Amino acid sequence: MAELSPGAPAPEFALPADGGGEVSLAGLRGKPVVLFFYPKDDTEGCTVENVAFSALIGDFEDAGVAVLGVSPDPVRKHDRFKAKHDLKVRLLSDEDHHVLQAYGVWKEKSMYGRTYMGVERTTFLIGKDGKIAEIWPKVKVAGHAEAVLARAKEL
Repeated sequence: MAELSPGAPAPEFALPADGGGEVSLAGLRGKPVVLFFYPKDDTEGCTVENVAFSALIGDFEDAGVAVLGVSPDPVRKHDRFKAKHDLKVRLLSDEDHHVLQAYGVWKEKSMYGRTYMGVERTTFLIGKDGKIAEIWPKVKVAGHAEAVLARAKEL
């Protein structure tokens, strides 16, 4: 698959969401969408990232921007994670990795000399037209949600 870049159409998706139901990119057309991919619920970096986006959810909503977190965790784990940390963002489950692969974030990683497949923390800002406006690869969590909000307000 070709690497995604700003200006390219964002890959379509429809995924199960926390609390039940499904969220699709097509259903959000006409409003900007922040799609942040993270490795695993209830791990340190992922919790900090989700809490940061949740703290700014009112600002994103005021700007008319939808914020969605995606990981391979099942919906029931998302539900527990949201309740435990009082998260305000919608969390989507991609257990079969199809959307993770379509966005190019399901990658070979290594830790302690062991290689494995996992999510590379990446954020996409998708414009009202369904095209990618900005990509933040290999995200460092500190200050990231604020940077995404600033860029989203420009759309």
